Amino acid sequence: MANFRYKARTNQGELTQGVIEASDSRGAADAIMKQGLIPVDISKTRRNASNAVRSRNYDDKSGSLPSSPWTKKLTAALQPKVSLDELIIFCRQMYSLTNAGIPILRAIEGLSDTTQNRRLKSTLKDVHSQLEKGRNLSSALAQYPAVFPKLIIAIVHVGENTGQLEESFQQLALYLEKEQDTRKRIKSATRYPNFVFIALIIALFVLNIFVIPTFASMFSRFKVELPWATQVLLGMSEFFVQFWPLMLVAMVGAVIGVRFYVATPAGRQLWDGLKLKVPIVGSILERSMLARFARSFSVMLKAGVPLTQALSLVAEAVDNAWMEKRVIDMRRGIEKGDNLSRVARQSGLFTPLIMQMIMVGEETGRIDVLLQEVAEYYERETDYDLKTLTARIEPVMIAIVAVMVLILALGIFTPMWDMMSAYQGR
Repeated sequence: MANFRYKARTNQGELTQGVIEASDSRGAADAIMKQGLIPVDISKTRRNASNAVRSRNYDDKSGSLPSSPWTKKLTAALQPKVSLDELIIFCRQMYSLTNAGIPILRAIEGLSDTTQNRRLKSTLKDVHSQLEKGRNLSSALAQYPAVFPKLIIAIVHVGENTGQLEESFQQLALYLEKEQDTRKRIKSATRYPNFVFIALIIALFVLNIFVIPTFASMFSRFKVELPWATQVLLGMSEFFVQFWPLMLVAMVGAVIGVRFYVATPAGRQLWDGLKLKVPIVGSILERSMLARFARSFSVMLKAGVPLTQALSLVAEAVDNAWMEKRVIDMRRGIEKGDNLSRVARQSGLFTPLIMQMIMVGEETGRIDVLLQEVAEYYERETDYDLKTLTARIEPVMIAIVAVMVLILALGIFTPMWDMMSAYQGR
């Protein structure tokens, strides 16, 4: 015989829990139903009360002290972050387990034993212990905002209340996979211009500190009148040679200062707004943000989240403070009594085509379906722009390099030609 911990509901729907002794889980379920209860979850207890007492006494004798909140925070900070890939795997596995009829307690326990990420492992173990104490899954996940975003918690909460928890995990997995794909495409598309920009900065330092001073010493020996381009190059080179340590310190200080400023609410909103105005890249980022907004909004509405709450959660999901403010303004407009199409038009975020689809969806009651089509439309546009981004950026980069080479040629070779002409004239 073994002890089984169970959760069950009465005929009035009230949740109750306890421990029952049986030979197996089927026998425990039969005993619970004989009491007039409907079993919700049954799991075998991992240790009995006497073992727990002995374990506690052993810990006390060993001198181990309960961990303080500061210790827990420090431990969490030192643990690796939970990546988007691991969240996708978690949602996929939870969908498969719940769809197969595995109880939530057993599913969480199994995932905590198999996951490789230490932070996620410890988090799931604590979630499992909270579930054993009677807390529902969304409340247990909400204790770890650094691991599980609010979007996941809200959809899990709705899935629990509607009895469609497995569908909620399936929606989350699909949404996170789309999000991961968009991020990877943006990173791969911006890798080339970032590399060229860094190479140009390094080349600028190398030319001004090592190359141009060599020509400057040669020009000084001939004592010829130098053209304006050469004088500009020599002056800039002299500045670099004398103050390059201060320039490096200033650059590092500027980067740190910008990071601190961007960490403030006003700084982040300004920075996120400027990113969307960058030529060529800004329009792609804006469309990818709108695709993220439409897809997450569609997922929330399809899961049954109220409109105002969905807008609040989606505002955080777009991960852009400038756009987040406008989505929050949309929510406030709806709270004042406006409809979705009106506040969407006032936000200035959407094209006329998208506005028309939102109005049709609002009239037909299929706003979640049409928002999903909006997301797919923006994703197709973003995908095409990302594929052609390198081809559009290359001419700009070539023009910048050409200007640098032209200035260098005019500044270095023009006086050399003048000196050779003067020498041949003798």
